[in-house]
Amino acid sequence: MSDPLFLGCSEPGGSESAVNLLPRFGNRHGLIAGATGTGKSVSLMVLAEAFSRIGTPVFMADVKGDIAGLAVAGSDSDRLRSRLARLGVQDWRAEANPVIFWDLYGKSGHPIRTTISEMGPILLARVLELNDTQTGVLEVVFRVADEQGLLLLDLDDLRALLGLTQEHAKEISKRYGLVSSASLSAIQRALLRLEQAGAKQFFGEPALQLEDLMRQDMSGRGVINILAAETLIHNPRLYSSFLLWLLSELFENLPEVGDLDRPKLVFIFDEAHLLFDDCPDALRKRVEQVVRLIRSKGVGVYFCSQQPDDVPDEILGQLGNRIQHALRAFTARDQKAVRSAAETFVANPAFAVEQVITQLAVGEALVSTLQGSGVPMPVERVTMTAPRCRMGSISPDERATVRSRSPVGSKYDPSINRESAYEILARRAEQAPQAEPSQPPSRAEPAPSPRSTGGRSADRPAAAEGNWLKDIVFGTGRRQGMLEATAKSAMRTVGNQLGRQLLRGLLGSLGGSGSRR
Repeated sequence: MSDPLFLGCSEPGGSESAVNLLPRFGNRHGLIAGATGTGKSVSLMVLAEAFSRIGTPVFMADVKGDIAGLAVAGSDSDRLRSRLARLGVQDWRAEANPVIFWDLYGKSGHPIRTTISEMGPILLARVLELNDTQTGVLEVVFRVADEQGLLLLDLDDLRALLGLTQEHAKEISKRYGLVSSASLSAIQRALLRLEQAGAKQFFGEPALQLEDLMRQDMSGRGVINILAAETLIHNPRLYSSFLLWLLSELFENLPEVGDLDRPKLVFIFDEAHLLFDDCPDALRKRVEQVVRLIRSKGVGVYFCSQQPDDVPDEILGQLGNRIQHALRAFTARDQKAVRSAAETFVANPAFAVEQVITQLAVGEALVSTLQGSGVPMPVERVTMTAPRCRMGSISPDERATVRSRSPVGSKYDPSINRESAYEILARRAEQAPQAEPSQPPSRAEPAPSPRSTGGRSADRPAAAEGNWLKDIVFGTGRRQGMLEATAKSAMRTVGNQLGRQLLRGLLGSLGGSGSRR
């Protein structure tokens, strides 16, 4: 049984006033909220350190650069000693935590990648900011790739398949519904914008393996994985969609374990409002389902935001552990948020919660955690303890030192470019007989690149288009068809995946560990 996680004291100096979070309820999720400058980041660091000390790995984003201080030992000061003495803390010592830095852009940490196929059409459409019609077309493109066994690893692969879809839009539309040239072009432009924003390197291999987020160091402490997000936060759709993808991957791939003595992983979602801003109802329902069910996989999810009402009520109701820092009631919305936050706590007859929320000092919080048989305790006004790490940013040299000692650097720093849709379709274009002409695209449809199409020539009569496609797919007596070529490629790359349509999970990403290709 793991020791309770000490958060602070409700009456500093009193031995019976300690407020703890019980590790066995760490997978019941939580919320850390409060206005800017009230101490949320310090509370996040206290929480991350406490979970790490009991052996639970943590994943969290660093949107301001100050969370990186977890990797470096803190420094002593008279002010710190005074605070610890008030709390009755006697075993405090400055120490660094085991940290691995990650970065979607590969600059401030190890590159963290996924493939187009693994992210799936739903989350990718959110990243690309597509409308409903364009999202439907993207789902058709993924369906074509899945049925033909074409790996979509990076943006080049997706562009190649978009080109092939555009060239054969008539036949594909008959089977799946209208696939318009305008929608395909809009998706291509959205891909260009994403690439110009610097996200190209996020899609590729080696893709992140979940076990590398669930490490312990040699002493048994859980590794704290920190995503450098100072740049990423400027692309809020990519930031929130990436974290949601990672959460869905954990849900789809981890086995059921029930309630453990401590969580297998704690996932901290900072700036949580970005996840729910302009979130379609269908996606929000899926997020709710993932949050509700993932606790049985041993994962605790903690949302951090400025206002508690940034998190929808149906998800807020599942967050059993609460740390509420000060709120400011300057506007009508602020006043409503204060009332809403006060109503979510179990009342304490010793004080008026709605009044105290606006009076909390920096480093103070209203805290309620699950106790006993999982019942929320009455809310307490708590002076939070101090983390043992540095409370602030670190230098580039310190970051480089931590990164050089990382156990996963050699695995993720080099990129891999194996055969996938782009290479397969390019090879087909080269092998297509030059004597077989095809109808040129109309003026409304830009001519696809020869590197990303199935190799149709310039003047194939429209009436013969169906037979031509049949020959391409099934082959002729003189040359192999698309299915045969795909089968041979699949034999080389996916082994027992041959002939099976890829399974996709709740959020449209590849579901289950067996589908990672």
